[in-house]
Amino acid sequence: MTVRSLWLEEALALPGEADAPSLEGDVTADVCIVGGGYTGLWTALRLKEHDPAADVALVEADVCGGGASGRNGGFVLSWWAKLGSLQKALGSEEALRMARASADAVDEVGRFCAEHAVDAHFRRDGWLWAATSAAQVGAWEETLATAESLGARPFRVVSGDEAARLAGTPTHLAGVFEERAATVQPALLARGLRRVALERGIRIFERSPMTGLDRVRPPRVRTPRGSVTAERVVLALNAWIASLRELRRTLVVIASDMVASEPIPERLAELGWTSGLCISDSRLLVNYYRTTRDGRLAWGKGGGAIAFGGRVGATFEGASPCADEVAARLRALYPRLRDVRITHSWTGPIDRNPTALPYLGRLGGREDVLYAYGFSGNGVGPSVVAGRILASRVLGRDDEWAAVRFPEGPVGRFPRSRVGAFPPEPLRYLGGLLVRGAVERKEEAENAGREPGAFVRRLAALAPAGLVPTRG
Repeated sequence: MTVRSLWLEEALALPGEADAPSLEGDVTADVCIVGGGYTGLWTALRLKEHDPAADVALVEADVCGGGASGRNGGFVLSWWAKLGSLQKALGSEEALRMARASADAVDEVGRFCAEHAVDAHFRRDGWLWAATSAAQVGAWEETLATAESLGARPFRVVSGDEAARLAGTPTHLAGVFEERAATVQPALLARGLRRVALERGIRIFERSPMTGLDRVRPPRVRTPRGSVTAERVVLALNAWIASLRELRRTLVVIASDMVASEPIPERLAELGWTSGLCISDSRLLVNYYRTTRDGRLAWGKGGGAIAFGGRVGATFEGASPCADEVAARLRALYPRLRDVRITHSWTGPIDRNPTALPYLGRLGGREDVLYAYGFSGNGVGPSVVAGRILASRVLGRDDEWAAVRFPEGPVGRFPRSRVGAFPPEPLRYLGGLLVRGAVERKEEAENAGREPGAFVRRLAALAPAGLVPTRG
């Protein structure tokens, strides 16, 4: 029996949640989307919004939402925390526009749920970017300075007392607050997108993994028992895009692990945590946590298993292999909840790249095969923006979205990205293990109030922005 996340377990138990059919035989479409998560579904919906007559087929290896979209922390965040990276990649004016667009996307998720009666537990109660050790205090200062220089103030600085009050525990020493952030039950959002897509005539084939991409014209997506030939193909595969040779070296696939407690609404009320506030600390191997509608505490930890050669196998499925470690983090920061029982755990792959921003481009420079990947742990809200960009490019529209130029992966035959690539295997895997281990030792020393050794500090400093998870 497949072990699912708490979110998918709840969503798939609802009435009317039968699987879509598998792909049988050879079919044609105007557009074939590979991947039934947020990016693929938002793209499909935008395509039909712009061109209701478009024939859109979507193939998904599992069920829609079975990948990262049904396993993440459910944080609907903007790109404001990545404003510095946006500025480097896009320039000041475009960085500001995309940060604002990503904040608007949070509101759009809420509107979508309201307009289509999708009960995805949407709550806009904000995000606390916190410090839980002295070394983490001020981790946000560079981001705040960048925003200030561009005339924006997306965060409110909170005192130590307020951070402790918001989080419900004195282990939180300082922080900044982004009020427009929200939380959702992520699998319910994915399944809601799926329902609306089906209602709009989008053909969805579940349990139909892409087994090959024929780079002919028009391109053809092959599955175990069929194929889709389409004028345009959109690859929205998240970490699984590492299976493509052209893109493999532009990302590191690393696990993020989550646990969920039994329902404890009374205990949370005692802490003063009764809102939908989501929180993450400022570790590189981040802790991220939130409550649920039924009063559970859902807790995630970044920096788990690393895939060798980008192969996403059984290590990234099912129950978390480090659930005890994740639960120990929860109890360390919430000592009053030491006795709380953990009822669920799960794991999943995250697509990390050197920029921590998504890559949106054309496979091998081709206009008929597009991709988006590399959300680096923050895709629930930004996938709305990615869907707009991809749909406009697919349809050849001349609008504000088609003109956005996020970093691209490699162009041409060889795995050389204009934004940089990770070393080949086995150096990438071994180097990832060494750097991650150094980050763990550095942060554990800082948590204990000790100064990490010079060698550990130097090795930990090699961690790129995209190597370790952020929030949700």
